Amino acid sequence: MTQQGAALQGYNNELVKCIEDLCMQKEELNKQIQQAEEEKNKLQHEIQVLSEQLECVCENLAQKVASRNELDKILAETEAAYMKILDSSRTLLNVLKKEVGSLKHMPELKTN
Repeated sequence: MTQQGAALQGYNNELVKCIEDLCMQKEELNKQIQQAEEEKNKLQHEIQVLSEQLECVCENLAQKVASRNELDKILAETEAAYMKILDSSRTLLNVLKKEVGSLKHMPELKTN
């Protein structure tokens, strides 16, 4: 019976060692899980901050694009009006040159 008792004691010792190893693995895994959860929370916070920043940038960009579009419209209208002014100035200049040219062909007024 002593031999059976020694075998049982050996099995018991191995079983206890296996249980202790499993407990150590569980503790290590719990540490890794806690670290992963902390990293996840940190990343989620960073995502939230970046999302808020992105929203602000998008709103600012939309306002700037709208302002640029308004400036483009004003610039196009101003350029069109300026071209009309140039065309009118050219027409006026041509008319004035014709009038001056016809004045050169008129006989001078006689003075008394």
